[in-house]
Amino acid sequence: MLKTHFKTIVISDVHLGTKGSKAKEVARFLKLYSCENLILNGDIIDGWQLKKSGSWKRKHTRFFNRVLKMIEQEKTNVFYLRGNHDDFLDQILPIQIGNLSILNDMIYESNGKKYFVTHGDIFDSVTTNFRWIAQLGDIGYTFLLWLNRLVNHHRRKRGLPYFSLSQYVKGKVKTAVSYIDQYEIELAKMAKAKGCDGIICGHIHKAENRVIEGIEYLNSGDWVESMSALSEDHDGNWQLIYFNQISFKKSPEEKIVYFPVRDHKSVAFEAMPDGLTPKSSFYK
Repeated sequence: MLKTHFKTIVISDVHLGTKGSKAKEVARFLKLYSCENLILNGDIIDGWQLKKSGSWKRKHTRFFNRVLKMIEQEKTNVFYLRGNHDDFLDQILPIQIGNLSILNDMIYESNGKKYFVTHGDIFDSVTTNFRWIAQLGDIGYTFLLWLNRLVNHHRRKRGLPYFSLSQYVKGKVKTAVSYIDQYEIELAKMAKAKGCDGIICGHIHKAENRVIEGIEYLNSGDWVESMSALSEDHDGNWQLIYFNQISFKKSPEEKIVYFPVRDHKSVAFEAMPDGLTPKSSFYK
């Protein structure tokens, strides 16, 4: 299997503990791609659903087993940022254990650029007019996911590609479109206010890579529907990778493809003033 090596990979919104979580797919994704830095940008574990009707399965544990192997065998630096669904992390963060750091948010520096990295739920607490998305989403979104599984079961039988019902609904409902547009604009403003060149987030389950008023807006999407991740090569170029577009062709032997390295030393991580500053010995 051809294995590609990136400088940084960002994954968010896996929602382990729920029926909709694509735990097998994200674990397979992390076997195919290696990286120096892995950012788990919130809602990796869905504590909300686990408290109500969710269940923890073996495939959910396998995801963390894969992450641990990346730390131990590939020396990957892993950063787990708190999301609104895994807000139970508030009780322990910030904390650092070896190459694993658990933080609220962080500043990522690479190739002369600074990125503010946050899950993105902070937007909901600031703009109370859009709190409906969290309240309605917990019930309505769960229903859409159930319906989505039913629709795609029949589509697979007919040989049709995967269809995201909830993404379709989000694109048709005016209030949802307004929320997403406002979300992206406000987070770009936040990054600018913090003196950053870009924002890296998740939360709304809508992958994106675009420029908003001079600020790079990067959203890693989710592993419930879109199954997407952000990746950065060693020249600082960001791209979105979609699991459904990956070719899993077998080859006689596994190879690792490294992207051109401009300057490994240009990578640096810095916690927010009230957070944790990772040890410099992690980054060589």
